[in-house]
Amino acid sequence: MSTGKELKKKSFLDVVTVFLTHGGRVLVLQRSSKVGTYRGYWAGVSGYLESEDPLGQAYQEVAEEVGLSEEDVTFLKTGEPLEVIDEARDRAWRVHPFLFAVAEPDKIRLDWENTEMRWIHPDELAALKTVPALSEALRRVW
Repeated sequence: MSTGKELKKKSFLDVVTVFLTHGGRVLVLQRSSKVGTYRGYWAGVSGYLESEDPLGQAYQEVAEEVGLSEEDVTFLKTGEPLEVIDEARDRAWRVHPFLFAVAEPDKIRLDWENTEMRWIHPDELAALKTVPALSEALRRVW
């Protein structure tokens, strides 16, 4: 197990987290048992940053995880990236948060990465078992 000091020396893994909103609520997804990390935890639409374009990655993750195209969502905001150190898992993340509006939430279709979805008020997030710093990521775009 690495100490916090050693973790800070590690390179951060960049990820995007997209929050979808509709009617004053935000969509959260429960991660499936098939994903590599945080199985059973609640999260936004998320994925590893595979290019130099976080916004492009955000649109790609939305298409893959919930089946919505760029035409189905409206970009609202980019949040300041946040660095999260998960000492228990010996991981360091740099989260790039985004907020998109969804006009037709009935179009959402989950893929294998998530098992359940809920539309919640942002203040309900604290009651859920979430991936690390999800509340802070949401705060940066809400």
